Amino acid sequence: MYEGMFESFDTIYFGGGTPSILSPRELETIITALRNAFAITPDFEMTIETNPCDLTSGYAESLRSLGFNRLSLGIQSFDNALLSFLGRRHTSRVAEDAIINAEKAGFENVGLDFIYGVPSQSIISWKETLSKALSYSPSHISCYQLTIEDATPLGLLREKSLLHTIGDSLEYGFFMATSRTLDDAGYIHYEVSNFAKHPLLRSRHNEKYWNHTPYLGLGPSAHSFLQGRRWWNHRSLHNYMKDILAQKKPVEDDETLTMEQLETEALFLGLRTSRGIELKESCGFYKDDPSNSLSAVLKKLIDAGLITLESGIVAPTIKGLAVGDSLALSLLHTM
Repeated sequence: MYEGMFESFDTIYFGGGTPSILSPRELETIITALRNAFAITPDFEMTIETNPCDLTSGYAESLRSLGFNRLSLGIQSFDNALLSFLGRRHTSRVAEDAIINAEKAGFENVGLDFIYGVPSQSIISWKETLSKALSYSPSHISCYQLTIEDATPLGLLREKSLLHTIGDSLEYGFFMATSRTLDDAGYIHYEVSNFAKHPLLRSRHNEKYWNHTPYLGLGPSAHSFLQGRRWWNHRSLHNYMKDILAQKKPVEDDETLTMEQLETEALFLGLRTSRGIELKESCGFYKDDPSNSLSAVLKKLIDAGLITLESGIVAPTIKGLAVGDSLALSLLHTM
């Protein structure tokens, strides 16, 4: 269905759910189909998100033999009480065993995912989780602030006033403690939630979303992007399979972004990364001779310690990353 639309792919990512529920044979079938349908570069990065409960030593070895060279482990916490609160089915011990199994299977690129800002969680206990994570020297660490969605178990508790979020001040405290702890350990804070042990160990796949690189999403709800057009598949498995069986692209809807929309996205996404944005080239609405209003806003942000400006590149500081969307809005309002 998509053969010939994309020149080649250098990353394959199994995620957006719990792909580790699939057996090695099922994964092999999918990988074979991908290789037959698309051009995959020799230096590809192939990642799979895994639940710690699923990553037995045998399963880890099977993943390695299938060609996976990067793992993303959903640890979330090493605190058993918090894991229970979050509804996770693994324990701290199981999480640690999964990390060890990945190492024994020969994985050199392992990312650990965590959640912070959980109600009743203290910054001290969060630092203990980070310390435990660092003891395994992972290649990549992702730290996401807890987001409570409506119509979820946590969302329903909040609606009944049985659960309260931690507030902006404490959220900022968690963010800064995370960045400082991992920076002190030598990790590069290259995106709001992501830290890499080395520049080459950044998630090549995730960076595509931030850079407007073309990508193809396969599976229910998956999104794709190519030449300014974004489309997304049916969320309903029934509707998705109905189209697949009819040999139709299972697309629910699409949108074609205007140049202004692409530039706005580039602004918001760029200011969530340490590389920042190039004012003249990346954001066309900033003219060669920036207006006085833009200059004033930039000076104000620099004086506040939120950005740096060098050779036309605006990059957020650590303080700026904590409020990346606000930075983008400040600059957008000078258009």
